[in-house]
Amino acid sequence: MSESRPPLPPFTPESAAQKVRLAEDAWNRRDPASVALAYTAHSRWRNRSEFFQGRRAIVDFLTRKWARELEYRLIKELWAFTEDRIAVRFAYEWHDETGAWFRSYGNENWLFDANGLMHERHASISDVPISPAERKFFWDRAAPRPAAHPGLSDLGL
Repeated sequence: MSESRPPLPPFTPESAAQKVRLAEDAWNRRDPASVALAYTAHSRWRNRSEFFQGRRAIVDFLTRKWARELEYRLIKELWAFTEDRIAVRFAYEWHDETGAWFRSYGNENWLFDANGLMHERHASISDVPISPAERKFFWDRAAPRPAAHPGLSDLGL
């Protein structure tokens, strides 16, 4: 039996937005093994300057990422879509081991297989130092963003 991760292509405005929110929720839980299951076994990634392939590499990458990016909170927003592709813009806040806060801004391009698993992920990301007073993302750090919490456009980001 094939793995499946609804919603499946071809995407509609509603299903593409749902796919984005499901990805955001999963990443905010910060469980690398669980997140990796949304990708094909041989998924190809570009994240900043790193290029890698496969679920084991995804788990390794996310484990390193979330060990370095503390109190990570992410918001994603649908930018555009086609039948099997979704473009996303996102921002996330985190601090490093010294307590310095950052907001990271980026764009992702996703390609899905027929079963709704992501086969390719290309991410471009820029980090901007922020003061604690400039933070905008407030919710329980190991949980999805609450439905009432503003999104990127609502926050002027």
